[in-house]
Amino acid sequence: MSSIVMGPLLRYVDETTAAVWVETSESCTVRVLDTETPTFTVHGHHYALVELTGLTLGTNVPYTMALNGEQVWPEPGSTMPASTIRTLDPASDRLRLVFGSCRRSVPHDARHNRTYGFDVLRAYARRLATAPEEDWPTAVLLLGDQVYADATSQPMQDFLKARRNVNEPPGMEIADFEEYTELYRLAFSEQWIRWLLSTVPSAMIFDDHDIRDDWNTSRVWRQQMARKPWWRKRVTGGLGTYWLYQHLGNLSPAERAEDEVYNALRRGDGDIGHVLDEFAYEADRNPTSNRWSYTRDFGRVRLVMVDSRCARELTPKRRSMLDENEWSWLADKVHSSGGKDHLLIGTSLPYLLPVGLHHIESWNEAVAEGHWGRNLTRFGESVRQSVDLEHWAAFGSSFDRLADLVTDAATAPDSPATVTFLSGDVHFSYAARASFPSESTANSRIWQLVCSPIRNPLARAVRFLSGFAAIGLAKLIGRGLAWSARVPSPHLDWSLESGPRFENALATLELNGRSASARWETASADEDDQPQLTELASIDL
Repeated sequence: MSSIVMGPLLRYVDETTAAVWVETSESCTVRVLDTETPTFTVHGHHYALVELTGLTLGTNVPYTMALNGEQVWPEPGSTMPASTIRTLDPASDRLRLVFGSCRRSVPHDARHNRTYGFDVLRAYARRLATAPEEDWPTAVLLLGDQVYADATSQPMQDFLKARRNVNEPPGMEIADFEEYTELYRLAFSEQWIRWLLSTVPSAMIFDDHDIRDDWNTSRVWRQQMARKPWWRKRVTGGLGTYWLYQHLGNLSPAERAEDEVYNALRRGDGDIGHVLDEFAYEADRNPTSNRWSYTRDFGRVRLVMVDSRCARELTPKRRSMLDENEWSWLADKVHSSGGKDHLLIGTSLPYLLPVGLHHIESWNEAVAEGHWGRNLTRFGESVRQSVDLEHWAAFGSSFDRLADLVTDAATAPDSPATVTFLSGDVHFSYAARASFPSESTANSRIWQLVCSPIRNPLARAVRFLSGFAAIGLAKLIGRGLAWSARVPSPHLDWSLESGPRFENALATLELNGRSASARWETASADEDDQPQLTELASIDL
């Protein structure tokens, strides 16, 4: 009898359509509601994306899943609430998005809770199970490091040891497609996480640990990795499984219909894993061959999710966070957001860092580019890789180009009420507000909201350094370093309005008409030693 290996995951949902993703134990036919879809096969694994159409807008539809006619979801004896599809209502002014990043999928026992803290996403799912309908989110946004390919858990390491000699590179890191499939299964199969993602639509984007720490930091980094004999299988497996487990569900029905890889897999006879391998390798070798970025419109709110990892131009003197094709696409999506109430830009790496850290990263880029002399370029590169100086601030021309783009959007006659960056990565949470050269011309407020980690706290020493980067003294030191390397001032000014906070956290963005607010919550033990959510901070945008 066929069974579910992973899922179901409720992914793209709009007013009348929904997509439900699943991995199954064998080739079969998957049915959700009255729609049946056959699985496709990749390297011995079987997947389906059931595309539901003709749904009624603004309604709640409980669903089950059957494989070859046998119901497998909900599982027999399950006490979890029913999985439900909630279609969008374009007449509604209310939108609630839950977001965060950096979640280590380690066990939930007392020992791991002491080390990693409570899993806030899991605690959120437990609360949601008994929450009234008006408290439910529209979607959950996972902003990077959904899996850690370079920092594996004990269950994952046991799998690796049973499969190959872990004394040889890449050791306890993920080596290929097969190992990635187990990594994803462990990350998304805990019962509360599984239920949450079966009933709340999700949108995702990768960050470095989905592939490897410092992924695409610089051309030097890429050259170093290319010399490792195991790297090609790693990056091919990483991007291939990312496409399967995360990216495919990000796409709208129209985008999926035009996706050449998806169409080839569905048309394929038998196992056609080579199609995905070829695509993934080319996507790494030539980033312009594919676009990982995407948009979602929630009524009068536009979300533009930007790939700030794979789409980079890393040629010295021409470094850019995005290649020219990606810039053109982003500009079009931002400019066409006129008339929306809010514009959200999701980017795994924060756009607006604490000011002191921003200047340190811009200084480091200049040193690595030779502004302190050619003899110190290696020093600059070493520092860049050692302490992860790789955010938008480390791509100075890109930072200013994006500043100009969002300033145009914010000062247009039909501008949104807010332009808000949603990010993770840095393992602390905060809110920053940008100001314009001429505040009187701005019709929008520009915000940066960061929520990180969901479950992977910083060591105390690193917390101290990160906190120091947020205070005024670090701002002065950073500016001095940037001035010494002849770095021009950025095109925006900004300051932290809330944070930094270092607890595990999950954030909620509330949008109601043209008003907006955000709050961050963490998980702590209740009187029965079970996780409960408590508010860390809130802010009116």
